[in-house]
Amino acid sequence: MTTSQALISAHNISLSHHSKLVLDNVSFELKAGEFITLIGPNGAGKSSLIKVLLGLIKADSGDIKRSGDIRLGYTPQTFSPNPFIPISVIGFLNLNQKVAQNFLHETALLTGIESLLDSPLKSLSGGELQRVLLARALLNKPNVLILDEPAQNLDVNGQMHLYKLIQDIHQQQGCAVLMVSHDLHRVMKESTLVLCLYRHICCM
Repeated sequence: MTTSQALISAHNISLSHHSKLVLDNVSFELKAGEFITLIGPNGAGKSSLIKVLLGLIKADSGDIKRSGDIRLGYTPQTFSPNPFIPISVIGFLNLNQKVAQNFLHETALLTGIESLLDSPLKSLSGGELQRVLLARALLNKPNVLILDEPAQNLDVNGQMHLYKLIQDIHQQQGCAVLMVSHDLHRVMKESTLVLCLYRHICCM
């Protein structure tokens, strides 16, 4: 696979919600090996665009194309474990998917959660939970990693460690990354391209 091959292409994507325009004629491509950071104010349509790219919601118009060999890994903007469902971290990682256990443990080591595998998911701190979500996303061996504000609600130290981990994964595994972030100063160096979104692509 060459670095010029587009893994995801968005063409003229528009979306409205309750008669309010959320996305207006958005177009861009994510190519193999790229690291694209998506920025913009709250309510700019960033999470909506991510959900359209993933096929979680349908755009009113426009077209999404994905390469035939795409393997997606995704971490959502928000995730709250159900406190009434007793599940361990390792149970969550295995949930609804078949994973070779040696690969699971390698991924746990990579993301720094190996000591948490037997812990209840509901007992984790914000930073620990983000690492678990990242580990689960990596279990699909993705060539595209989509991260929706992965450092949200972390303190400065937690943000720095998580962004460093994401950068290491990008460099070591060569997957393309599309990340929503408000911390451009922390991820600018790694970014191949920065997209500023406010309903439409304002700048690149």
